Amino acid sequence: MPVRLRATEGDIAPWPEVTCVLSVMPSIHATTQVCAILGHPVGHSLSPAIHNAAFDALGLDYVYVAHDVSPDLLAAAIAGARAMNYRGLSVTIPHKVAALASVDDVDETARTIGCINTVVNDDGHLTGHNSDGLGALAALRRAGADPAGRRVVILGSGGAARALAVTVAASATPQRIVMLGVVLDELAQLSRDVQGLGRCETVGRELTDTALSEELAQADLLLHCTPVGMHPNAETSLVPSGLLRPELCVFDAVYNPRRTALLRAAAAVGCRVVEGLEMFVGQAVVQFELWTGQTAPIEVMRRVVEERL
Repeated sequence: MPVRLRATEGDIAPWPEVTCVLSVMPSIHATTQVCAILGHPVGHSLSPAIHNAAFDALGLDYVYVAHDVSPDLLAAAIAGARAMNYRGLSVTIPHKVAALASVDDVDETARTIGCINTVVNDDGHLTGHNSDGLGALAALRRAGADPAGRRVVILGSGGAARALAVTVAASATPQRIVMLGVVLDELAQLSRDVQGLGRCETVGRELTDTALSEELAQADLLLHCTPVGMHPNAETSLVPSGLLRPELCVFDAVYNPRRTALLRAAAAVGCRVVEGLEMFVGQAVVQFELWTGQTAPIEVMRRVVEERL
């Protein structure tokens, strides 16, 4: 909490009244639980601000720091976190796949996705998780757009699309998932992996104008998982506004800008929309709860993100 010192008459007269604000660091003890993000680069990350605000809100003896780790030192960094009994790690670009080799166990969903972004340390035993898909799924459910029993169309076949497709298929039991992409070998592998879960009808199609029109005409939920529409190309969209209809729920994984061209067009025709910011907050919520066992202060975490975007 900031401490304010005010000069009074006789202290430094004839100078005018002066207010000095000193920032006091949170108390850190030998018992403080440490969590960290490993990435390269990592200076732009909002994770320290998000998690430290959440720890502070619940009065938890935790601290979250950022480590810039080059790819050749990743294994050593994770081994060091194990040796120093860090409670948890966030793993970000470019380490999400390579980190799999340095943990003891990986949960089933993360293994199918093929990468991890979260590590939990239980007395030296490291378990890898992927909170991206779970964060998006929780955000969809909070917005009243639960994929359960619905016909879902996913645009893209990269990391974000894999996380959402696998998590939705494994955890939400949709009626049908259609994946539309332009990287055909990547799309084929994703389709096989989701189909292998055996939870719902699964279709993979090349993203063409015809395929997009046909699939959106019968979809309940559209999950956009490509970089199209991201700043600075914020006015671009893969989906013509004529294909949007009020019955369709639309999610966009892009969170900068907060309201993409796709979401603005969807809202204009009466669609329920879910912002990518909610996925970003949601994945941090999943991490927080895995590390602490406490219910995350979602509004505190969302406010930190909103203030910094």
